[in-house]
Amino acid sequence: GSLVPPEERRLRDKKHLDDITAARLPPLHHSPAKLLSIEESIAIQIQQKEAYEEMQAKLAAQKLAERLNIKMLRFEPEGEASMQYREVRDED
Repeated sequence: GSLVPPEERRLRDKKHLDDITAARLPPLHHSPAKLLSIEESIAIQIQQKEAYEEMQAKLAAQKLAERLNIKMLRFEPEGEASMQYREVRDED
């Protein structure tokens, strides 16, 4: 067989891939994967689980409030709203 330099072979293979597919790998925005110890892995999993459960609880509370049609109103016991309920007395 013919001997093709590695660089030329790589370019030819790349061109062949370009001809048969439009799929491209996304650019690497983050650092490559790294090995973690078991302890680090468990700590990260626990942290992610807690964050997930907290988000689920907030979402459930929001859905329940919407379902029960609960509206949160401002409560001002010493403000204008309480003045509307006071008796009107004559100063006479």
